[in-house]
Amino acid sequence: MLTMRHLLPLVAISILPLVSCAEAPHMRSSMTITKPVQVGAIPRKPAPTIGAPRAIVVDFTSGRVLYEKNARQRCAVASTQKLMTALCVLDNGNITRKFTITKSDTWVVPTKLGILPGQVYSRRTLLGALLVKSGNDVARALARSVAGSEASFSKVMNRKAISLGMKDSNFLNPHGLTAKGQYSTARDMAICARAAFSSKTLRGIMNTRAYTFRFSNGRSKRLENTNRILKRLSYCNGMKTGTTRASGRCLVSSGTLNGRSAIVVVLGATSKTIWDDSEKLLRWALERPRSN
Repeated sequence: MLTMRHLLPLVAISILPLVSCAEAPHMRSSMTITKPVQVGAIPRKPAPTIGAPRAIVVDFTSGRVLYEKNARQRCAVASTQKLMTALCVLDNGNITRKFTITKSDTWVVPTKLGILPGQVYSRRTLLGALLVKSGNDVARALARSVAGSEASFSKVMNRKAISLGMKDSNFLNPHGLTAKGQYSTARDMAICARAAFSSKTLRGIMNTRAYTFRFSNGRSKRLENTNRILKRLSYCNGMKTGTTRASGRCLVSSGTLNGRSAIVVVLGATSKTIWDDSEKLLRWALERPRSN
């Protein structure tokens, strides 16, 4: 007799649109899925075992889910939500527009680029620092330039999330620092990542291993991409790291090999496992021949 567990690998499921069945925060313990599920176009070998509690692997072109583990479970996603910040900045247009940094832009910790009040930058310049080095002060500055305040920008983020089909996310700030009531899911972040990967501008930024950022006062600073998978796998081409005490180690990564692209989201990992988990899933998705 075939069970649902046996049938799932035979079904191709698109993550867009997606009917959500994510649990409310107070129901998580009773609703948690403990066994990962493989669906969609599955590589011929079984998916690797990972330590992270939440993950998803998605084929970029079709949107099919190749693997998921607690992918609908709501949680903090830290700076990976800067992908949504970047999308909202692009939506606002005119990324070459320059604006002046204010004192309130610098009222954030711990990761800061070090921009100062009175300095002038284009949105494009700061998008680079946002996605490569994850500056929280940069996120606040970009949010203010688009919506006037961090609170107003969060509304822009949530409208964008809904338009993309992200049904289990609520963003309260542009940088991902822990805030009560702020959450997303691995599946929703995969939807966000697919949208970001579709942008040539964002792909170019996220694939940057390192570059020299020039402050408007003449000072310069070498920025190394926080995504270590870029150095581990030659075909990795982005996307975004994140870590807080509430979220654990998080990484959205992407890769393209032999004409196929995949997106991997790993949430809630540890410092010891985040890179290995992400690399194993990306290799599994792209290096193995597909069965269909």
